[in-house]
Amino acid sequence: MKIGYILNTYPSPSHSFIRREIRALERRGLTIHRFAMRRHAGALPDPADREEAARTEHVLEKGALALIWALFTVGLQRPARIYSALTLAIRTGRGSDVGVFRHLIYLLEAAYIARRAMALRLDRLHAHFGTNPAAVAMLAQAMGAPAYSFTVHGPEEFDKPAAIALGRKAERADFVVTISAFGRSQLCRWVPHRIWPCLHVIHCGIEPLTFAEPPPLPAERPLVLVAIGRFSEQKGQLLLLDAVAEVVRRGVDLRLVLIGDGEMRPLIERGIAHHGLGRHVRLTGWLDEAGVLGELAQAHGLIVPSFAEGLPMVLMEAMAYGRPAIATWVAGIPELMEHGKTGWLVPAGDCGALVEAITDMSMTADTKLGKMAKTARARALTRHDIDTEAAKLAALFSQRPRTHPD
Repeated sequence: MKIGYILNTYPSPSHSFIRREIRALERRGLTIHRFAMRRHAGALPDPADREEAARTEHVLEKGALALIWALFTVGLQRPARIYSALTLAIRTGRGSDVGVFRHLIYLLEAAYIARRAMALRLDRLHAHFGTNPAAVAMLAQAMGAPAYSFTVHGPEEFDKPAAIALGRKAERADFVVTISAFGRSQLCRWVPHRIWPCLHVIHCGIEPLTFAEPPPLPAERPLVLVAIGRFSEQKGQLLLLDAVAEVVRRGVDLRLVLIGDGEMRPLIERGIAHHGLGRHVRLTGWLDEAGVLGELAQAHGLIVPSFAEGLPMVLMEAMAYGRPAIATWVAGIPELMEHGKTGWLVPAGDCGALVEAITDMSMTADTKLGKMAKTARARALTRHDIDTEAAKLAALFSQRPRTHPD
């Protein structure tokens, strides 16, 4: 079976879960052709991402003439389909937050995908994220490309479901994947009841062999916590700095390692300086997988202060590596974590609760932390084995596509 994967920016440091899914499907004998609208602008620290970049067809790099030519040739072959796709693009664009013109660009991208799908004899299309990748897949299918499906991650899709026509995309799709039961519940709000059986929960996965022999928790203090993620409002790093400052004022010897980068880095650096946390907080930038595991090996746990999430890959990876966590009680996180057993769950945006959880962790006996670590590892490996999850997705791909609306 040949599947065309449709992505926005790929590969990128924060999307390693897509790479793992694709490769797990390939291990099952599926052929995956990667389409990305654009190339990641920054460096790719992980060699596996650089390999993926070489295997990915970047659509916008083909140039405007190639996309217009694709629309023309598909139109000659299937003129009625082009009219249907154009109508769909305009209707979707009028109700969106990016407008009709952007959706006409999606139409050109979709024409290129449709043409390539026919040339490669693809059996299906699958998009990651319910934003523009799902729009391109929907429009490509309207032009005569094979059935499409897509994976919804959140939280962005759930912030503005009407503006991205999430319900329309789901109704026209063969099926939709969500990464948590919470995500599925949100989709149920935006599609008719008859579509609910087409909504499936398939977790993002980890490769257990990567975490085959995690090191024991550090026996010495200070308490070391790692936070991993893009520096953005939803990740809560500024609130975390407020909490760390209070914990330090209480006399707790704490070190925080922030792994990642993003538009909020200057604000975070100013926050570190404002609180006088230069000795307590270290910024590493993006690290490859080995670098992340190296930092986790020296840490007592992970901390996830996010205001909004889907189900963070970093959480399941840290748990599989035998590290308890402090995380906010949002979206799919409580489906993976168990308060008091694998770590601490706190209300999102509650600085005081975050302070108490960090303080509590600092005073927890090594034996109890070690037990939490073992429980966390077992839970992550049981629920998030990438080959198990990819098998579920492959089974959906093997089913006969349902009838789609015109």
